[in-house]
Amino acid sequence: MEKIKVGVIGVGHLGKLHASLYLKSPDANLIGVYDTDGEKAKNLANELGINCFSEMEELIDAVDAVNIVTPTSTHFQIAETALNKKKHIFLEKPITRTEDEARRLIELAAEKNCKIQVGHIERFNPAMLALSDIKIDPVFIEAHRLASFNPRGTDVAVVLDLMIHDLDLILHMVKSKPRKIAASGVGVISSTIDIANARIEFENGCVANVTTSRISAKKMRKMRLFQKNAYISMDFTDGFSEIFYIPEDGQEPFHNGTLAFSLGQIEQGEQKIEIKYNRLERSDVNPLLQELNSFIDAIQNNLTPVVSAQDGFAALQLANRVLKEIEIHQRRVEGVI
Repeated sequence: MEKIKVGVIGVGHLGKLHASLYLKSPDANLIGVYDTDGEKAKNLANELGINCFSEMEELIDAVDAVNIVTPTSTHFQIAETALNKKKHIFLEKPITRTEDEARRLIELAAEKNCKIQVGHIERFNPAMLALSDIKIDPVFIEAHRLASFNPRGTDVAVVLDLMIHDLDLILHMVKSKPRKIAASGVGVISSTIDIANARIEFENGCVANVTTSRISAKKMRKMRLFQKNAYISMDFTDGFSEIFYIPEDGQEPFHNGTLAFSLGQIEQGEQKIEIKYNRLERSDVNPLLQELNSFIDAIQNNLTPVVSAQDGFAALQLANRVLKEIEIHQRRVEGVI
């Protein structure tokens, strides 16, 4: 099968990683890079032994697919240009600055028969991949994503910078529409929201409580799922999951289990029910490389991307609803309403 010719637009911290990892992808042929900072792009191109393009459209013309790793405010214009040239698109999250821009890209991709994948990388985290054998049907979700302060990213609220990762994961697992949202947040050291909490109720009855901060002393990326006969804990920092569960009749061991034992039995009526524990993980997984390989696979085999444009749009919609509720809460606190 012929390799997919790829170009990377934007060679900041993350763009450099995209470019270097494409050289390790067996089905991708990295043609070159482009950045508005020509010197930065030239240095990376020399380092990797690839082409540096002085004009963005020249790069787009030379490839089958482009990775757009630029500020969110530029996503729409670059992606629209590439789609009009019938090129497949990888867009870092969030998909676009506005929902209208996302809708337009979805329509244009369908019209041009092109793929769009959105960079919600936590879908490829080993903690998430390890749950491939697990039936996920949560009734309550608790998520914490806490980071220390980094000036990069403070031009947008922490909801769009960090919380959106968890919102995408929750939408993916719950598979129901949000019904009601209550949220609060505050800007502590930047002009945008630095700490936020949202309680999201879904139409199927599931409730998610999501907390995000980018000014924490201690880093944390954890999510806990509560469902019938199981409690699942996911650690995205260390890349593993744990499950405490009551096995169903004839249930086979989990393929990704690295540690398993019985926690004992409890009595339910005349029955004795065994409670089991499994530590689940996937070793030797590079989430970003796995993400890029899945994008190439979607193009080669005409598959729906793992994180589609519709998924990215849904995450953006939910993030904007959270931001709206935070604004209402702030106005209430200030006595405006």
